[in-house]
Amino acid sequence: MSIDLEQFKEIFFEESFEGLDAMETCLLQMEGGNDDLEIVNTVFRAAHSIKGGSATFSFTAVASFTHVMEGLLDDMREGNRAADQEVVNILLQSVDLLRELLTTIREGGDVDESEVSDLKEALQVLRGGEGAQAVPEKEVEAASEKRDIEEWEISFSPDEDLLQTGNDPALLFRELAMLGELSLTYDASRLPDFEAMDAELAYLQWKMTLKGCSDKAAIEEIFEWVEDECDLEITAVQPDRRAEDRREGDRRLTSRRTGSRREKDPQKSKAAAASSSIRVGTDRIDTLIDLVGELVITQSMLSQLGEDFSMDKLENLKTGLGQLSRNSRQLQESVMSVRMQPISFAFNRFPRMVHDLSQKLGKIVRLETTGEDTEMDKTVMEKINDPLVHLVRNSMDHGLETPEERRAAGKPEEGVVHLSASHQGGNIVVEITDDGRGLNRDKILSKAIERGLVQEEDDIPDQQIYNLVFLAGFSTADSLSDVSGRGVGMDVVRRNIESLGGSVVVRSTPGKGSIFTITLPLTLAILDGQLINIKGQTMVLPLGSIIESLIVDKTQLNAMAGESEVYSLRDEYIPIIRLSEVFDLSDQQDDLRTALLVVVESGQDKVCFVVDDLLAQQQVVIKSMESNFCKVGGVSGATILGDGNVSLIIDVNDTIRLAKELGMEHLQAQQEQGNAKYKQARKMLEVTG
Repeated sequence: MSIDLEQFKEIFFEESFEGLDAMETCLLQMEGGNDDLEIVNTVFRAAHSIKGGSATFSFTAVASFTHVMEGLLDDMREGNRAADQEVVNILLQSVDLLRELLTTIREGGDVDESEVSDLKEALQVLRGGEGAQAVPEKEVEAASEKRDIEEWEISFSPDEDLLQTGNDPALLFRELAMLGELSLTYDASRLPDFEAMDAELAYLQWKMTLKGCSDKAAIEEIFEWVEDECDLEITAVQPDRRAEDRREGDRRLTSRRTGSRREKDPQKSKAAAASSSIRVGTDRIDTLIDLVGELVITQSMLSQLGEDFSMDKLENLKTGLGQLSRNSRQLQESVMSVRMQPISFAFNRFPRMVHDLSQKLGKIVRLETTGEDTEMDKTVMEKINDPLVHLVRNSMDHGLETPEERRAAGKPEEGVVHLSASHQGGNIVVEITDDGRGLNRDKILSKAIERGLVQEEDDIPDQQIYNLVFLAGFSTADSLSDVSGRGVGMDVVRRNIESLGGSVVVRSTPGKGSIFTITLPLTLAILDGQLINIKGQTMVLPLGSIIESLIVDKTQLNAMAGESEVYSLRDEYIPIIRLSEVFDLSDQQDDLRTALLVVVESGQDKVCFVVDDLLAQQQVVIKSMESNFCKVGGVSGATILGDGNVSLIIDVNDTIRLAKELGMEHLQAQQEQGNAKYKQARKMLEVTG
């Protein structure tokens, strides 16, 4: 009976991708000739593990290529090859190719053999030309087409106490698979009944066929450590038998290829459906187990109270419910901590990107990171990757100068891009800083005037001008490139960040650089919310979006062009949005003189929401509307309140968008007009004053 290796493939892929990330990090450390032996050994060990695993699963293209890569790394370990830029570059290309090969295999696609062959040849040439061509690829390639290569049948019957001496048959099989194409079956005839089974004893026996290895001594060497603890037979398969087996194998191969086309799409679907995993420390798992135990004890206590309850036990009931509340809250916090990962998982992709892009742009760039241990929700981290890439690329392309420009400006030739992360209150703050030329205020303003976004006579603060770069299609680049300059990145950055309930702002100093600051919620599963009442409906406003709430002072209400109102609040005019109209909850218009206003902010928009009442503040568990029902405009999700009713969670940014679509396009114009009137009135007071 054959072993089903499918169950181990996903583990192999995850460990291989982690190994490739480690290899990439170490290779970047080698730049500049740093050939520290420990770094080289780390890369070699990762490559060796990928080769062994690939051979086990018969991923011959990966195993064969990694074997050639190992040769170059071995030369470096022996001190025969320096870690110069040429070597580092080709090894980085090899890491890219391995990542691509493993991804293709994982998704059930076809490997591009020509690409593998080209880079393999480049590695061999780098090792020393013709001498390198002698690398014995038979260790990893199937030998069915080479009639002069031996095949071996191996019978392996371990003693029952083999495991107790620290030996593991699986490790032996892995080493065998590195010599050629290995197939094996096991004999379970010695396996006792389950009740009599001892987990520390070895009961299985094995029959194996090894193709592609002509060296019997290499096979014997693998079993050298266990030769006194097993019965072992290694028998060569005669050539005439190989020919007969090959004909039978060709018939099976033809049948298998016919079926593979039918299996390809289900394989892809299975790969796509596989959920990403997350590694959790055992200390967090132990905490969860302890908390579940506490919950069980509390539940048992409450059950006993309920079976024979009387009023003299009321205090005990209150105590039990309080304990249940504490346990539930602690369990919630512990479960949420399982989803938290250090942001270093997101930052680790940037050293390679900065390395490649700096070479492409002809710039000298150093990447610095701080706060890598800052933890955030895995879902948030996955969705913030693309915005971070856009901002880092933009800083390198537009922000940082060329070495010649930096010298002329009295700066070091090397520019710096700094990524930092920190906790601030209930949010994560990520900053992307560069020491480049900064944003060109006049150029941005000129482009905005040209596009009719602002008027030439408008008096606009620098901060608002800089934030114009986040508008769709806005770009000040003089020429297009494949790096940036098409105006299709920064608006996506803001939109993606705001979809996470976050915000992004930019600050810039001419000649000194720019700082892009991203503020994000810690998690997308739990929300601190303010419950509000609108025409009898209870809805939730994200607490992080609320600036303040206030009772309307009718003297501060102002009508704009007779169409709608703005509210005058501390030197600025803020547009008013009636939520009852946006969500079509009533035919009657709100009486603003008796209403409550909640001032909210989303990105660059600040508005007043009209509500009937402010209720409690509480944490709510977010449920997706799209997954459970459908996409609803102005709503980011739903939650179930303590009374069992469902309450919608307001998406502030989308609600403002809906308000504009419902005939409130003049909201921004109203705010600007109101602010202009305020400035004029203030000047008049100063003149008459």
